[in-house]
Amino acid sequence: VQLVESGGGLVQAGGSLRLSCTASGRTFSSYHVAWFRQAPGKEREFVASFSRSNGITIYADSIKGRFTGSRDNIKNTVTLQMNSLKPEDTAVYYCAAGATGSVGSRYGSEYAFWGQGTQVTVSS
Repeated sequence: VQLVESGGGLVQAGGSLRLSCTASGRTFSSYHVAWFRQAPGKEREFVASFSRSNGITIYADSIKGRFTGSRDNIKNTVTLQMNSLKPEDTAVYYCAAGATGSVGSRYGSEYAFWGQGTQVTVSS
């Protein structure tokens, strides 16, 4: 499966952005999908995961209450609505897909497919 992220950009603190991840292929519903992010000089960080079939969504504590997401297995898309953005949310955001386990994992090693990333910059 191929993944393409979109929706990144520059926004002021307190603003919002909506990221989308669009997948190619007819097996999208077979994969868990997750968002990760990586800021300069920092390790990749889990943001959210959307399980393939049981509706379980997991959010990182750092973004709970500010970010919400959903997946549409008909349109092969996963979206991430990011509200109340903070400068520390600045990072490249990656979409990932994998089939390991019964729910979407927090660990990047569980995902076999990755998008190219989209830059999110939050100014103070």
